[in-house]
Amino acid sequence: MSSPWIAALSALFLWWFSTGAILWAVKRADGGSAGAHGRVVLAALPLLILGFAGVIVTRGGTGTGEIYGAFAAALAVWGWIELAFLTGFVTGPNRGTMRLCVTEGQRFRAAWGAVAWHELLLAAGLLALLALTWGAENDLALRTYAVLFAARISAKLNIFLGVPRINTEFLPRPLAHLPSYFRMGPPSWLFPLSILVLTLAVFCWIERLAVTGELGFALLLTLTALALLEHWLMVLPLPDAKLWRWMIPAPKTDTMMKGEERHGF
Repeated sequence: MSSPWIAALSALFLWWFSTGAILWAVKRADGGSAGAHGRVVLAALPLLILGFAGVIVTRGGTGTGEIYGAFAAALAVWGWIELAFLTGFVTGPNRGTMRLCVTEGQRFRAAWGAVAWHELLLAAGLLALLALTWGAENDLALRTYAVLFAARISAKLNIFLGVPRINTEFLPRPLAHLPSYFRMGPPSWLFPLSILVLTLAVFCWIERLAVTGELGFALLLTLTALALLEHWLMVLPLPDAKLWRWMIPAPKTDTMMKGEERHGF
């Protein structure tokens, strides 16, 4: 577990599996009764508590266990907040499709209203981790959360300003109105800037890993590289949805539906 390669593979697996697990839980709630989404969020509340507890427990050491623990703790805090958003439990005051906007300023205010509480909760999580790890020997949980936070803000702004590809396939029922706030088109001025910053961050973690050999930098490198890949998938025609098809069945086509009706299934 002390190998940077094992650390990178572990980070990759945790990102892939946790994303799939959240999508699975939200989609299960989509098919449930009224209030199912709220029950999912409340049932997952121990994940948030364990995340903050993990940050406290691991902040005093830099051993292999503490490094992996801090990384997993940050993902737990982040994952619960994302689950709260995807279930519609914490979104924003605007819960309908975007109304006609004449200016970009009006459009931005409308989009902000659709996700305001979620963004503030993400910022509160960042401040909480900053307070918990201030002056601590191990601040990997804060760094991990900060990478996720910065990458998510960049992704949302790019989707708002415009990118050629926006995957809405896995959007749950409570967020069905969000695509009206997106803009599908040529990349904006922000996209190359986001790619540049993320690429520089990747090389920064590579340099730190080469100099220090610390596992934490291997984890941060993998997470930042995944964020860079997610940005590129906004413009490259790659079937990224297949990464989580194991959790979410493919939608049935009209032909399949007719065939099932014809055979009585």
